[in-house]
Amino acid sequence: MAASMLGWAWGPLRPGGPGVWARGRRPLGPAGSGRSVAAASGAGGAGTDRYCLELLRKRDYEGYLCSLLLPTESRSSAFALRAFNVELAQIKDSVSEKTIGLIRMQFWKKTVDDIYSDNPPRQPVAVELWKVKKKIAVKRHNLTKRWLMKIIDEREKNLDDKAYRNIQELENYAENTQSSLLYLTLEVLGVKDLHADHAASHIGKAHGIVTCLRATPYHTSRRRVFLPMDICMLHGVSQEDFLRKNQDKNVRDVIYDIASQAHLHLKHARSLHKSVPVKAFPAFLQTVALEDYLKKIQQVNFDIFHPSLQQKNTLLPLSLYIQSWRRRY
Repeated sequence: MAASMLGWAWGPLRPGGPGVWARGRRPLGPAGSGRSVAAASGAGGAGTDRYCLELLRKRDYEGYLCSLLLPTESRSSAFALRAFNVELAQIKDSVSEKTIGLIRMQFWKKTVDDIYSDNPPRQPVAVELWKVKKKIAVKRHNLTKRWLMKIIDEREKNLDDKAYRNIQELENYAENTQSSLLYLTLEVLGVKDLHADHAASHIGKAHGIVTCLRATPYHTSRRRVFLPMDICMLHGVSQEDFLRKNQDKNVRDVIYDIASQAHLHLKHARSLHKSVPVKAFPAFLQTVALEDYLKKIQQVNFDIFHPSLQQKNTLLPLSLYIQSWRRRY
């Protein structure tokens, strides 16, 4: 969809006008180099589940809450998958040189290979991922290695620290990271369904776009801007406008267009609601947090730097529980 048309996804909601809306460094790997399955599942694996849970609680609170609402038998597996995603996501901001980031990504590539050879390193997330693979194998399902590798490969490419050239490039990044994570979560839930995959693709893209928006104040504080260049150029906005926290209408229009695309993906995902197996719904609870942010940014007329957007929603746990109880996404 052309950037100039993104805004037409939401209807006449924009206030005041026509249109749609008027870190300390982490060690590279395990302290030791022992790689036996016995070590991983025995003494070396002690407390690994707790490690993943705490990592999520501190670094991906929304993902932590969503995982708590999954069926009991799938919960620890979801913690492991999300912890894997967090470990990769925080590499970019925890290294001072790209080379170091590449080394850490290579560690995770080898780790995934070793997990599928039943020889995981004694690293908490690696041990838990291996447990997920073994648990799913017992159920005669597969934890697709390709999705794990896609997440690593895409985050490795993202180490370049460049703005997205266009909205499609941002969507591709989101598809290969957030959507891949959802595909893996569906596998953990034992869901193999084309409609569920289609919904997961849209929700993952919405998640990636919203994450890019939410991180903008943090990125600009470090003199970085990653918003899609095509939409910025369409409205005559430069990266310097964001670095100066310019509040002009054309800056808000950029945010409006990007947010509209996220909303459109959520709309598409929900249009599949009747075709998606109910068993898949718990994997999609993240839509509650995404919609909450999009509503908030609409309320502040797309001021990406408004303080209210950085405040934690204390009612989110309740909202997630209600959505889970209603069996909706």
